[in-house]
Amino acid sequence: MGLWDKLMGEFIDVIQWIDDSNDTLVYRFERHGNEIKFGAKLTVREGQVAILVNEGQLADTFEPGMYELKTNNLPILSTLQGWKYGFESPFKAEVYFFSTRRFTDLKWGTQNPVMLRDPEFGPIRLRAFGNYTIRIKDTPTFLREIVGTDGRFTTDEITNQLRNMVVSRFANILGQAKIPALDLAGNYDQLGQFLLQRISPEFETVGLELTNLLVENISLPKEVEAVLDKRTSMGIVGNLDQYTQFQAAEALRDAAANPGGGSEALNMGLGLAMAQRMSNALGRSAQQPTAPAPAPQPAPQAAPPPLAPPPLPIANPYYVAVNNQQAGPFPMDELQQKAQTGQLTRETLVWTQGMVKWTPAGEIAELAALFTHLPPPLPRG
Repeated sequence: MGLWDKLMGEFIDVIQWIDDSNDTLVYRFERHGNEIKFGAKLTVREGQVAILVNEGQLADTFEPGMYELKTNNLPILSTLQGWKYGFESPFKAEVYFFSTRRFTDLKWGTQNPVMLRDPEFGPIRLRAFGNYTIRIKDTPTFLREIVGTDGRFTTDEITNQLRNMVVSRFANILGQAKIPALDLAGNYDQLGQFLLQRISPEFETVGLELTNLLVENISLPKEVEAVLDKRTSMGIVGNLDQYTQFQAAEALRDAAANPGGGSEALNMGLGLAMAQRMSNALGRSAQQPTAPAPAPQPAPQAAPPPLAPPPLPIANPYYVAVNNQQAGPFPMDELQQKAQTGQLTRETLVWTQGMVKWTPAGEIAELAALFTHLPPPLPRG
């Protein structure tokens, strides 16, 4: 090996980027005069992509690996430079390294409250904040649209723009979702996923990929939160009278335990007791029933229809003794005929159901009427 080859071997150019920061997206490899020796070693580590730029024009792109920069692996640059076969001279080019790892915990939040119409509280103002994660997806697009000629491009240079995009779309989505303010906490994940799907296409237009977006908190103004705290406290206290009694008893106990300086506690206890009495008085007055309105007089009822006469009694038939023989029974009309023909006389023995013995017909009130039109029997001589 000659002296010249030995010197060239000792001064072989090495191009690489060891990133010791947490916020650098793009780094331009600095060379004096941007001259790169022919056959220089280019090292692209995992999570990196390198692009050569020739006089403002994008040339060759290199994925992770180690490369020896020669004409056979620089097709675009060779074309742009017009190199001929066997070219081995140093050449000028800019080398940009891109970090393709994920950049996490980037913050977003509303600088000013977002006005919304809530179904329960009416018009309200909400504040929200969270974080998101990005990575470079399309290096040529990101270089053209965002980086330009910046030699060291960090996340601080783009987070304001990205945050404004997130906040603007978040306000639109929150207004369209129409979720009640008290139910927002249970929908953070859904809002984050919906926002991620809505904004991702806009990030891709600048060569970035939005890999994750979280909604950490959505809060109400302090005034509204104070009112909600009071409302919650009333719900926890429950029975206000019992709570007032408890507070008064606590105040009196503190006064008894501190005779020298318990005047304030005593006054507070007396005040609470008085407030309780007023509350009870108001409660009793509210619970007293009002005098009932006079009942309406019932309308006069119509006179009942006249009752029908009861059915006529049915006379029992009678048995008649004729020549010491029992005959019948005969109904009342036949008995009347027999009385008119003389077959039934006052002395004729008769019997019907319910009688104890045979009795003359003239002694029975029911049959005596049959003989009223007949003359009495002749006296015996």
